[in-house]
Amino acid sequence: MRIAIVALGLCLAGCQDQANGGGGGARSQITVVGSSTVYPFTTIVAEQFVANDADARAPVIESTGTGAGMKLFCAGLGAAHPDIEDASRRMKPGEFQECQRNGVGAILEIQVGIDGIAFAEALNGPRMALTEADLYRALAAKVNGRPNGARTWHDVNPTLPATPIQVYGPPATSGTRDALAELILTRGCEIVDPRAKALATDDPDAHKALCTRVREDGAYIDAGENDNLIVQKLATNPSAIGVFGYSYLEENKGSVTGVTINGVAPTYATIADGRYPGSRPLFLYVKKAHLRAIPGLKTFLHLYAKAWGPEGPLVRRGLIASPASIRARSAAIIAHEAALAAADLDR
Repeated sequence: MRIAIVALGLCLAGCQDQANGGGGGARSQITVVGSSTVYPFTTIVAEQFVANDADARAPVIESTGTGAGMKLFCAGLGAAHPDIEDASRRMKPGEFQECQRNGVGAILEIQVGIDGIAFAEALNGPRMALTEADLYRALAAKVNGRPNGARTWHDVNPTLPATPIQVYGPPATSGTRDALAELILTRGCEIVDPRAKALATDDPDAHKALCTRVREDGAYIDAGENDNLIVQKLATNPSAIGVFGYSYLEENKGSVTGVTINGVAPTYATIADGRYPGSRPLFLYVKKAHLRAIPGLKTFLHLYAKAWGPEGPLVRRGLIASPASIRARSAAIIAHEAALAAADLDR
């Protein structure tokens, strides 16, 4: 799905690609792809960018999901390719290598804040209280090596209601889905299945299949990259649960409420201090070669840095501010155009 705050189109003109030395056209707009979770924060900064400069062209922003956005971002350098990737997870080493194979070159990695993978239900829902193990038993394709036959939450845990397991969540291309697998399902898997921890070292592919493969029989419902659509589905199906970024929970607290995980509700405080199991960093990835080639790109990044503090507009929209040390480091990366190294992704 392509979403923009202006009419779509790259508006390419001229014959010289200002970022790549020829062949791709010229572009006077910033282009952004990636995470639906980071999308609303980037649009706020884009609105400020235009408001501050009457001559600036509004950035074009696409909500593609983190994984799909990485493919677009890493496809090449120049006006035909995006300047920024919004990401609700860290870039994978393989994605970094793909960028390098396609000539993208130096990339800035900027942590813009923290988010939580929020589990939510309608205000008139059953008031679920879940654990990581409950969620693994409910959503994994196989549990203890056997196809998952659980149909109700009571099948998963006798203390839970006998309501059907229906979880609306993001598609496989989403960074939120990746974080769900890593932060929730894998932890639940390693609680439920005694083989899991050893497999993580001995056979990573088998560990991934055991712990992160989601069932495809209708219990988990791929709701696409539009998190607002999940909120709407919860309103019409109060027995269901939705999975999306915390900012959407905060924005829609008049219609949905957070589901506790291990007894902890998703709130600003519990995500910021790591008590809520689904907390995760949010990033921008930026092509260094585009910083001087695309008008206003570095100004846009400086505006982002001014907006991500605890009292800033992004926090009012639902972002969790990063600790001061991380905000300072991210601002320094922008100021000095400090590029990401492949070795950094292994830390």
